[in-house]
Amino acid sequence: MNTTKRYFLPFIFVAMVVSLSSCSSNPTAGNIDSGTASPTPTLTNSLSSQTPSQIPSVAQLREKSSNQESPKENTPSSPTSKAATSKTTKVTVYTSDTQCQKLIPEKVSVPAEEPVKNVVGKILEKRDTSDFSLSGYRVNIKNGIATVDLRISPESKRQITSLSSCEQFALFGSLRKTLTSNAQWNIKEVRFTERGEDIVL
Repeated sequence: MNTTKRYFLPFIFVAMVVSLSSCSSNPTAGNIDSGTASPTPTLTNSLSSQTPSQIPSVAQLREKSSNQESPKENTPSSPTSKAATSKTTKVTVYTSDTQCQKLIPEKVSVPAEEPVKNVVGKILEKRDTSDFSLSGYRVNIKNGIATVDLRISPESKRQITSLSSCEQFALFGSLRKTLTSNAQWNIKEVRFTERGEDIVL
């Protein structure tokens, strides 16, 4: 028994050393294989497999965002406002001759939206000079009476009362004749005010 033990013990020891060395070397080899080779392909594979799925999703998000923006561009108000600004109507504007003796009719195009206000603005624009300037105006039509309220600019060197008879004729005569002569507006009378106060001519 003792002799067999003596023979087997070295073999068992050698077998244990060999198995231990193989065990200790295999994990490192496995770690090298799994740590460097296998995880990298799996990561790259996983990234490459995810990239195609992410690209369509980003494109889909862009499509959704563009689809959400397009209704804003195609809102009902924008085409109507564009159509309103593009539509014009012909009106007769009366302007004074150079000698302030008569009013000469002229056909002009004004925006179809609020034509009365636009034609008044066109006339006032011609009367606006370096020493007589208006900061604004309002037009109110009620029962066939149009009230044109003028706002003299604080920087204006001259006031309405300092206008000559020729200048008054060119300004007020032109407005009155233009507003009453365009039958489609049904204006029978024109009043002039300055900040709500009647202008006495």
